[in-house]
Amino acid sequence: MGKRVLITGITGQDGSYLADFLLGKGYEVFGMVRRSSMEKFDRIEHIKDRIKIRQADLLDQYSISKIIEEVQPEEVYNLAAMSFVPTSWDQPVLTAEFTAIGVTRMLEAIRAVKPRIRFYQASSSEMFGLVKEIPQTELTPFHPRSPYGVAKVYGHWITVNYRESYNIFGVSGILFNHESPRRGIEFVTRKVTYNAAKIKLGLSKELHLGNLEAKRDWGYALDYVEAMWLMLQQDKPDDFVIASGETHSVKELVEIAFSHVGLDYEDFVVPDKKFIRPAEVDLLCGDFSKAKKMLGWQPRVHFAQLVKMMVDADMELIKREYKR
Repeated sequence: MGKRVLITGITGQDGSYLADFLLGKGYEVFGMVRRSSMEKFDRIEHIKDRIKIRQADLLDQYSISKIIEEVQPEEVYNLAAMSFVPTSWDQPVLTAEFTAIGVTRMLEAIRAVKPRIRFYQASSSEMFGLVKEIPQTELTPFHPRSPYGVAKVYGHWITVNYRESYNIFGVSGILFNHESPRRGIEFVTRKVTYNAAKIKLGLSKELHLGNLEAKRDWGYALDYVEAMWLMLQQDKPDDFVIASGETHSVKELVEIAFSHVGLDYEDFVVPDKKFIRPAEVDLLCGDFSKAKKMLGWQPRVHFAQLVKMMVDADMELIKREYKR
């Protein structure tokens, strides 16, 4: 077998794509999952017989140390987090426990058990929040605008701190929004593509959305997990912005999705204040030139392609669901 790797959050969008990618590279893949009353393995069902699942919890230091001791990975990708930004206002303390302190627990386990491990921390463009410059680079100051963003800033800086204090090979990927057909239905991109398909198929009449003018830098999740891997293959640990370098509004997303199925979004989309954030992040746009230069990375799938891919996948999914 090849290198051993441990992925936290393996059942999520990024974790499942990363597992696919690393299996293709010959890795022996271990996935860390929390014990839960409802196990959701749909994203990794197709590779479940090729990966090894272990239970541990980012809230529990002992279980993390135990899994590191047992698996003895060469690489750890920490993708687990309370990842849905709106939920972070409802559960700010729990968000901090998972998304901030959980990173420290993981780094402490690595430091105590196997300090040679190469560690990837999933940082986020949400750390920039109220942006200080456009586009955002690795040197742009952070000004997070949600409990999730604040927790991610902590996770980012504690990784830098362990790198500088204990010589841990710790990197942070500051990933801008990245989507796919495996994106959770609660996220705006998937909410739009799923509902566009549903309306086209006559199964729904309208779609309620918040701020249509919010602008994001959207890329394809499979492109972005390759960047994670590349960061851990370098001679020295460093932090990288991973982005498309383009900004698109939610309105553009909606227009492309609905027009792809031959509909005018204005006939179906209803603005709804219920979905407006307490503090909005209006514009994110990343500069990935450092990643391009040092990692040889750049995005392959562009925005319109991505949206159409997601709509097509949702059309197929809904057709299958309603055949049952």
